[in-house]
Parts: sequence; structure tokens; C-alpha cells
Amino acid sequence: MPELPEVETTRRGIAPHLLGRRVTRLIVRDARLRWPIPEDLGIQIENQTFTAVRRRAKYLLLDIGGGTLISHLGMSGSLRLVPADTPVLKHEHVDIELDSGMTLRYTDPRRFGAMLWQPAGAEHPLLSHLGPEPLSDEFTGERLYQLSRKRSMAVKPFIMDNAVVVGVGNIYATEALFAAGIDPRREAGRISRARYLALAEEIRKVLARAIDSGGTTLRDFIGGDGKPGYFQQELFVYGRAGQLCKLCGTTLSECRLGQRSSVFCRHCQS
Repeated sequence: MPELPEVETTRRGIAPHLLGRRVTRLIVRDARLRWPIPEDLGIQIENQTFTAVRRRAKYLLLDIGGGTLISHLGMSGSLRLVPADTPVLKHEHVDIELDSGMTLRYTDPRRFGAMLWQPAGAEHPLLSHLGPEPLSDEFTGERLYQLSRKRSMAVKPFIMDNAVVVGVGNIYATEALFAAGIDPRREAGRISRARYLALAEEIRKVLARAIDSGGTTLRDFIGGDGKPGYFQQELFVYGRAGQLCKLCGTTLSECRLGQRSSVFCRHCQS
């Protein structure tokens, strides 16, 4: 699934091509995404101009006309710019044609993504209960420490909870816990303030590095410029179960936490 760095990479890739551009036509070939595409979406955005391209958690927020087009890439979706006359392939469900002659094309083989409408001044229910952004000043180790008190759940699913902090998905939670030397199986409420301060810093670092690298290439993720991300080359533990730890040479272990696979080093993480 595209995680926060992949979505931010997409945002940065498409923003220069959308800002100030007018939508000339919306083409919906298949409205059956995770939630149906609103029937009146064309009325909302056609002949309107994009004024901002934002991100909240893993949602792309495209401000246009009298509201915001909310897009989620789901499990395997992508948004990319193509010339308007580019032949349409299978799973390319939506085209947003621009006055520049380019088209913002939404592709989603599994149709787990979304394209929804939020009127100006409203807040969509999907966005109303989200925690702070991990790269913002509102996200701190102190916040993690305070929210974790008396929590018996494992620390990994705790930091993946969008009410605690948004956008820390499986890949980057695994990598940040390794960098902080924390066993992902440890109870969230039994981790010290000092270790949470270190973990918050590592979460910021691993996400920032991934964004700079263009995200992580997993399955069919493609950035907004049509190019894959390259952060996978820097992964220390994610997807490396049974291989040797790059730091100490111990064979990496694997467990399941919150129905997710988690790889860790028994020597480096405690």
C-alpha cells in the first residue's frame, strides 16, 4: 500500500502541473472505487481552477472551485500526468483533463482507493479524527509517551494508530523502531519517556529520508512523475526476515502484530 512518503511524492510530482490549471473535462470510466465516485463530481470541478495541492495523512487534497477533491490511492493506486491523447489501459478509471493539454489519470487495479468531494468549509468524516502529521511540530515524543500510558497493546500498532499520529504505516514503523532500538512487541505503556523521544525523532528521520528518495517501490507504486521510488534500497529490516542484520549480523526474526508482519533484530532491539 502506498504510505505517507509515496503520497507526498505523488503530491510533489503533480502539484506543478495542476496549480493554476483549469479542468476542461472529467471522464469517469468506472465509479466503483472503495466508495462510489460522486455522480455530480464533474459539475463540481469542470471549468474550475486548481488553487492548492495538499496532503493530510495518506489523502491527497486538491482544492478547486467550491471545495476539495479528496483522493486516496488505496492498495495499489496511482495519480500521474499524461498527455491527453495517451491511450487508456486497463484499470485507468478516471481522467481529469486540463487546459494545458495534459491529463491527471487515476489508476487503481484493485479499486480500493477513493475520489470524493468535500464542499468548502466542511470537513469530511474521513479527515475529522486524524492525529498530527509526523513531520509537524505537533508530533512529539512527549505526545507518544503521554498517550501510551496504561496501554497494553504492542508499540508497533500503537504508533500506526492514525489517532496517535498519521501516516506511520507498516514499512516506516518497522524501520523507525529498528533505528530507535525498540522491540516492536513491547507494550506501549512500558516504554520510557526517553525512548519515546528517540522514537519520535527516528520516525521523522525515516519518513523524511523516504520522501527525499521518492518513496518505496513495492509492487506497482508509481509516483506522480511516473517513476518509481527508491527508498527500498535503504531498508534495514522491512521485508528482510531470515536475512542478516546489517548492523550486527544476527538473523532477523519475524512476528505478526495487529495482523501485520513485523521484522526485527533480537540483538539490536529490546
